[in-house]
Amino acid sequence: MTDASNGLVRLEIKGNVGEIILDRPAKHNSLTPEMYRQIATCCTEADETAQIHVVIFRGAGERAFCAGSDIKALEGYEDFWAWRNRFDYIPPILALRKPTIAAVKGWALGGGLEIALACDLRVVARSSVFSAPEVQLGWNGAGGAAQHLTRLCGYGQAMRYLLTGDRFDADEAQKIGMVEWLVESGDEVTKAREIATQIAGNSTVATQAVKAAVRGAMDLSVAQGLRNENELMSLCFAKVEQAKLKASTDGAPT
Repeated sequence: MTDASNGLVRLEIKGNVGEIILDRPAKHNSLTPEMYRQIATCCTEADETAQIHVVIFRGAGERAFCAGSDIKALEGYEDFWAWRNRFDYIPPILALRKPTIAAVKGWALGGGLEIALACDLRVVARSSVFSAPEVQLGWNGAGGAAQHLTRLCGYGQAMRYLLTGDRFDADEAQKIGMVEWLVESGDEVTKAREIATQIAGNSTVATQAVKAAVRGAMDLSVAQGLRNENELMSLCFAKVEQAKLKASTDGAPT
């Protein structure tokens, strides 16, 4: 296991799995502007580390995945323009080429919900509680909840929770299609590691191609998507041919 410490966010490497850990348990892993940048740094490192094939996001401590942005930290922005031009932590997560899994327990509120939604897969403990409370504070979320919740769960469910700010539990999250695996509390990280290890056993080119194809399906027409899939499959074939060539060359007499 390798541990790359990075302040309140750290990257741990276990085999072919990288774990990006929000490590502010005393504040329920609520996010500060400095943590936004640390998340980006860890994402870049995970993407550039060949050993890592899959990335898990999780929160330290027992009570929360992430309780969202620290409201007191938000007071540090001078005005609305400074907020508009802030560094955003969601794009670096979405930019990860490698498959991502959120291992969620406890509170996943606001920005915590947005991080979970930005991941490709979600393993959720029964203790989990979700909400997008921004509307109750007088604004809307800006980290992708509207984009991802709508795509995962549909227009009506997205409007239901984004307009009310109501909290919903893990069973409801699974019911509306936001959860891929629902597990007993305390089992979320173990299950996420099990899934990550299974995915990491496949070709890294293939898993990244699958991710690119599925992500592309949300933005492209069917015709464009089919062309995209064909190009991605060609890259996978090229990798297979390269491996065959290397194996035959390695076995050739010198």
